[in-house]
This record gives sequence, C-alpha cells and structure tokens, in this order.
Amino acid sequence: MESNTELLVGWRAGTVGWDALVERYSRLVWSVPRSFRLSHADAADVYQCTWLCLAEHLSRVHSPEHLASWLVRTATRQSIAVLRVRGREVSTDLWEPVSSQPTPDEVAITSERQRRLWAALTTLSERCQRLLRIAAHNPELSYAQVADALGMKVGSVGSTRTRCLADLRRKVADLR
Repeated sequence: MESNTELLVGWRAGTVGWDALVERYSRLVWSVPRSFRLSHADAADVYQCTWLCLAEHLSRVHSPEHLASWLVRTATRQSIAVLRVRGREVSTDLWEPVSSQPTPDEVAITSERQRRLWAALTTLSERCQRLLRIAAHNPELSYAQVADALGMKVGSVGSTRTRCLADLRRKVADLR
C-alpha cells in the first residue's frame, strides 16, 4: 500500500493518487458530519466540501502522515458551519434512506435492543460519541489514526474507549 506522501506527490504530479486517497479516507470523512447528526444531504455537502478543500489547499498539507487529522478538522469545521447556517437545528433522522428498501442500519435499529443502544449512545458526551462512531465506522483505523483524527494522545484512546463503552453499557442497562 502506498503511503500518503507517495499518493500526494503522485497527485501533485498529475498521475495517480486522488482515487486512492478518497478510498482510504472516505469512511472517516463521512463519519464526521454524521457524528454531528447532520442530515444525509448536509453530510453529503460537508463530505464534498472537505474533499474540495483538500484539492484547493493541497499545498497546506505539509505532513502527509497527518492527512487523516487534516481531513477530520476540515470536515469538523464544515459541519459546524452547516450547523450555524441551520440555526443549530439537529436532525433526528440519522439514517435517511437513499432508496425505498430499508438500509441495514434501519433493519438493525428496529429491534428493541438497538433502540435502547441508540438512546443510550446519544446521552454520552460528545467526545465519547465521536470516538465510538469513528471506531465503529472505521474499524481498520489504528489507535494512532483515531488519536490523530480526534486530537487525542495515542495512549488515551484505548482507556477512553473502554470508559465510554462501560458508560454506554450502564446507560443501556438503565433503559431496561
């Protein structure tokens, strides 16, 4: 697998790189606006704007190994801007169907256990919600990548995740 540096150099030279970068970080970028509970349409706008910002400001990425962090910060800023425009209106429809067939997420949420889990998740701190969502949507990310994306120390990711999961378990049990 090519490094971020190789992909960015290739992209700057006009050869390859863009598609590989999008494939590598697509789920991460998408998870940021969804962690802000933006609608599907607003999340798609943030997603596109984030990639457009990368294309426009490629010269600002001085440390390609920190590209994940740069993308998360950019998507976070875009998400906050959308929330300001919307008057801090938060969508409660986190999983808007794209087609008439139910998505796997809709099917999972229909069970009582999943409803309790979702209700408990939304009561966690924003930090816990973002950490658990990024980890759930991007299981292939290393602790270093998660830490970089969330602006945490690598050594605190595991213990924070453990505390967040324990808190989530308690809250789910309280909803029974």
